[in-house]
Order: sequence, then C-alpha cells, then structure tokens
Amino acid sequence: MNRSMAYCLSKCLTRSARGAGLLLLYLTAAHAADPDRIEMRIEMFGTAGIHVATNHTVVEETSEQYVITTDVESRGIGAVFINLTSHSEVRGRLTGAAVRPQAYLGEVRRNGGVSRNQVEYASDGTVTAQSTPPVETHRPVTPPLMRGTVDQLTAFFLLERQLAARGSCALVIGVFDGRRRYDLHFTDVAPELSQAIADRNVSGATKICHMRREAVAGFMDDGGRTEGAYEGTLWFARLVRGDLLIPVVMEFTTEFGTVTGRLAELHGRGVHQQFTK
Repeated sequence: MNRSMAYCLSKCLTRSARGAGLLLLYLTAAHAADPDRIEMRIEMFGTAGIHVATNHTVVEETSEQYVITTDVESRGIGAVFINLTSHSEVRGRLTGAAVRPQAYLGEVRRNGGVSRNQVEYASDGTVTAQSTPPVETHRPVTPPLMRGTVDQLTAFFLLERQLAARGSCALVIGVFDGRRRYDLHFTDVAPELSQAIADRNVSGATKICHMRREAVAGFMDDGGRTEGAYEGTLWFARLVRGDLLIPVVMEFTTEFGTVTGRLAELHGRGVHQQFTK
C-alpha cells in the first residue's frame, strides 16, 4: 500500500483515457475471477495533529495479477491551504515471488489545476511515459534511467510482500512516477512500541522500516527536498492472513513538515476492523 500518501499531498499522480480503458478491461476480468481484496482507510495528519487528508487504498490480487488503487482527498483545515483530490492506480503481473507493473495511471487536481501521467512497463524492462502538463527539470528523466523501474504503489507492495515472506525491510527499489526518477532505500529499525501503534489497538509484533528517498532525475532541485516525502518511518503489522503486512502508522518528512498516516479502517481476508483514535 501505499502507498506513498505524502506524495499525493504534494505532487502529481497519473491518468489517461487510453490507459483507463485498458485498466477497465482488466478490472472486469479480475472481478469475474473474484480476486482477493483488501481495503484500507488511512487518515493523514500534519503538524500539531491537524487532520489534512483521507486516503482510501484497495489492493486486489488473483493468482497472476494485481491491481492497486489509491484515492486521496484533502480534509479539514488542510483543504483550506491545499484543495487536493487525487486518484492513482496500477495493474501488474504476479509470477511466483516476482511482481511487475504493466501500467500506472492517475490524476491529481490541486487548487484548480490538473496534472496527469501515464507509465507503461514492457516485459523487457523498457518503460515509456506521457505526462501533462510537461515539466522542465534540472536533470530530465531519460529512457535508460526509466528502464527496470516500478511505480510507487508497486514499490510499497513489494516491501509489504517481502516483510510477510522474510521479515526484513532491507530493500532498494528504483521508482519512476511519470515525472520523477528516484530510489527508495528501506532499512530495518530496532523494534519498539510506538504510542501511535498503541493508539491503534494493534496486538502482536510489529515491524518498523526506515525509508529514504534518493533523487535521481526529474526533480526541480538536486536533492528532491522540495517535492514530496523524502524520508520516513513506517510501522507494519500482520493484520490479515497471507502475503502482505499492513501499514499501521507512517511518518513522512516532506516540504510541508511531518505528515503522519494512521490506519483507521481495514476490510479483507476475513477481517473487518475499525481502529480507535
């Protein structure tokens, strides 16, 4: 999941009519096959605990394919400063332990402006993209830099699957979101009981990961510190059976300060749970 919620609060995601049509065909087939489905509602908070946004994420899996959709809408006082709604989605292939996106699509509407991206991933690792409006950056993203990357939704999906399978955060993932190319570095953090975790009433062991984003190309500044989440800590727990750990709390450092996401509701794989606070 996540599902990079803080990214949605600040920059563009993707969408296109052509890609949406392809995704609709896939979703129709997936629903016919009765895919495994997990739904999450995550509430986002800014400085001083101000409620700024709501994130809805759905993960659907069959034996061979997956679809992830994320919708973010600004809330409360956050909507006064950033009137934002966004939708992003990815469909991809599952082959054993291998995960590979096929198409990433989305759209973000922010303070009256609209930006869209589309990314397609070929089986040979070639990646192509379209984005509107076009943006000129200090270092453009070239085709060789795109090659072998995944979208950010798939990146977190990969982490969640690895945590369930091996219990380790140690992972480096090359990401291209349609505009920016970066590497996500995940490392293990010593276990601890976070007050935020306690507030979720989550029982059992949790796994904590540190995230660091390394800007490669497509950013307005060399370090990428003015565009979305560039560092964070994420708490995961085994709340559903199967191949995924679920993010319970996420703390991201962004150009707006610290943004915290807290799992508020979870449905899927026999679980129907709302969390306190």
